[in-house]
Amino acid sequence: AGDEAKVLAGGQSLLALLRLRLAFPELVVDVGRIAGLRGVREEGETLVIGALTTHHEVIHDPLVRRHAGLLAAATATVADPAVRHRGTLGGALAHADPAGDLPAIVLALDGELVAVGPGGRRTVPAREFFVGYLQSALAPDELLVEVRLPKADGWGFHYEKFHRVAQSWAIVGVA
Repeated sequence: AGDEAKVLAGGQSLLALLRLRLAFPELVVDVGRIAGLRGVREEGETLVIGALTTHHEVIHDPLVRRHAGLLAAATATVADPAVRHRGTLGGALAHADPAGDLPAIVLALDGELVAVGPGGRRTVPAREFFVGYLQSALAPDELLVEVRLPKADGWGFHYEKFHRVAQSWAIVGVA
């Protein structure tokens, strides 16, 4: 319905772009109520997280804490509680902000991102998904539907980020 449309999941990334007048979509499509894109499950040695799973749900999910503790730890540092309750894992990744916490974490965990569009379903390794500043490998007519992470049982991990003041963008994050 136009050349410039944006997907709204939790809204935390898109609303900031709109507020800063960095995006001018003709159409905003709210996918926040698609239940099939939310939740965490296991598939063999892979942890599958729906793109609409909120940061709060990621932090507190027992499967994420057990099999991808680094993701839970890093997600707990995202913004503030209000953002963590509304913002989604898929939204943060699709936004592809290099200053964000989660793209680096999915890269460190050797994750894969699954996109669906009119051409079907495709899986993109995280190392190929983030292609530039605020640019991902998603085609304009594709939607990120899930994140796939190999289980990392028994791994040690730590996430640290450094920023000048609370609530500011990080200067550097290390996983």
